[in-house]
Amino acid sequence: MTKEREGAGQRRERVRQQLIGDPEVVAAMIAAVREQVPAYAALDDGRLQEVRAIAAWALERMLHLWVTDGDLTPADLRRLRGIAAARAADGRPVQAVLRAYRVATTVLIDQVAGRAPVPTAADAFAFARMALTALDTLSEEMASAYTATSDDLAADRDRALRLLLDDLIAGRHASIGALTDRAARLGVHLPDPYCLLVAEPADGAATGPGLTQEAATELFGALLSGPGEDLAPLATVHGSRIVLMLPAAAGGSAPAVLHERSLRGCAVSGESLDRIAVAHRLAADALDAAPAHAHHPARLLTEGDAHVLALLGGRPATTPDRIGRLLLGPLVQPGRRHLMAALTTYLDAGSANAAARALGLHPQSLRYRLRRIGELTGRDPRDPWQRLTLDIARTIGH
Repeated sequence: MTKEREGAGQRRERVRQQLIGDPEVVAAMIAAVREQVPAYAALDDGRLQEVRAIAAWALERMLHLWVTDGDLTPADLRRLRGIAAARAADGRPVQAVLRAYRVATTVLIDQVAGRAPVPTAADAFAFARMALTALDTLSEEMASAYTATSDDLAADRDRALRLLLDDLIAGRHASIGALTDRAARLGVHLPDPYCLLVAEPADGAATGPGLTQEAATELFGALLSGPGEDLAPLATVHGSRIVLMLPAAAGGSAPAVLHERSLRGCAVSGESLDRIAVAHRLAADALDAAPAHAHHPARLLTEGDAHVLALLGGRPATTPDRIGRLLLGPLVQPGRRHLMAALTTYLDAGSANAAARALGLHPQSLRYRLRRIGELTGRDPRDPWQRLTLDIARTIGH
């Protein structure tokens, strides 16, 4: 029996070394999980890297248990509980996590069966017994840890809401379904359409007094102070900036509210729920790049400003047509072509009087059209920054 056991150990060890040394094994496990478990299909590169690391660890541990006829150790169980707690925090469903382990184990069984020396019946039975025992143990440990973490997060609801928004702006969510489930567990509904507002001190300092979680929550409340507004505060502090996720309609009062608190900001409302991280990056980059004269107490930087700044920085984030639609808006409609002509002539001529002469209009008529353009677009063509954005929009988007 000793010789048989030694022979089995040597056979299994040779197979183990083959599998550990072949990067395609982990790649096959990840590919199967992404194909068969929807919650893993849309993971970003950062989270996929984490999944690969876990898969490589699980591969090494399961093969080691097979070779040694061993059991999961307390250190293994601690790691599994930690993984489950992290998945509870980022909203990936525990059912999806456990299914991912089952799918990966099935791939591993196929890989073992296809290696030389070909496992004997005894080796195959040993691997199946080890796999079933390990899956049973990890399912119990991970389900327990996941539930405990979920309960803790739900109990500390304010902290859970902050973590939710932190994960959203960092792109740490598996799918819209998982995101909706996580919000539902906290008793909140994500606003859709939404406005993602990023705010910072008006002087542009890297840090500023009052940029605390309490200030973020207070700002959220001030922006939703109308009748019937009773939403859970999706507010957090990210670095030196406040980030709020608001109903799209709430953005209208933001300029005055921010000005009262010596803040300035950028609001993005044109992205879908699965692109909240994109909206945050767009707004944050805009605040990094905007010149001082782009900030005006009566208005926020908007998605249109952000896209112009991205374009000027050599990293366009959308198409020229969309930039044109965002900034020119109603001016491109057939019934307002006279306003588009007035804007184009004003931008080319450089003054209202010169534009009026070129169009054969009284200067007052031209100024009326400029005011109407400002009302429709939210951009005053006489303001240097807003004139620049309109000029870029009509140039590339028309």
